[in-house]
Amino acid sequence: MENELKVPTMAELFAAGQQPEVLFWVGCAGSFDDRAKKITKAFVKILNKANVSFAVLGTEESCTGDPAKRAGNEFLFQMQAVTNIEVLNAYEVKKVVTACPHCFNTLKNEYPGLGGNYEVVHHTQFLKQLLDEGCISMEGGQFKGKRITFHDPCYLGRANNVYEAPRDLIRKLDAELVEMKNCKKRGLCCGAGGAQMFKEPEKGNKDVNIERTEQALETKPEIIAAGCPFCNTMLTDGVKNKEKESSVAVMDIAELIASAEDL
Repeated sequence: MENELKVPTMAELFAAGQQPEVLFWVGCAGSFDDRAKKITKAFVKILNKANVSFAVLGTEESCTGDPAKRAGNEFLFQMQAVTNIEVLNAYEVKKVVTACPHCFNTLKNEYPGLGGNYEVVHHTQFLKQLLDEGCISMEGGQFKGKRITFHDPCYLGRANNVYEAPRDLIRKLDAELVEMKNCKKRGLCCGAGGAQMFKEPEKGNKDVNIERTEQALETKPEIIAAGCPFCNTMLTDGVKNKEKESSVAVMDIAELIASAEDL
């Protein structure tokens, strides 16, 4: 099949005596959440198109431990982390790319202290690199002149100071990038951080994701771009709450590029 996704596992390549250049860490959301799976597929299509030498861990990948740590269960976090580090080190992994800022932050900043030292990049940084090296071309086409606002994921922006890669990619689509009043260093959480993703919010006057969606809609966007599966869910819920789902799309940066490339 022409359109078949090629997703080799580390085990397959290792058995064949091969070492991929980069490990794609899919993450729990990207593996199990139906909406996030589409982001995973879009990213893999781009990797295939750009002939990137990559692999996934498949069933050998387990949660990085981020939700456990943020919820205060340090013991569970360390158990999960050490299990993953043993697998990664056994495969002599050097470089990791992930579409989830939570996995990104944990692998990059929490794992070295437990013996896991890797070069970790977010998928927007990796895509920017592919673009700069001429491995992918993005002639905006369908996004030309479209109003797109970008929501900074907390763990990508404020925690790791990655602000420009996703914005550069949006500009390369010939789209009109419009900023929310709270952006970059002054960005606002989507409401899912700190393991809040997995529980109902405490009683209050307004849910965080509604506040953030209102800020996004103020920019009169045609697309709200995200770089995180959790943000995607929260903003999609917010857009539905405002009954705007027919006029405003919530899309990951990888999906924008895969659409522009017609993958």
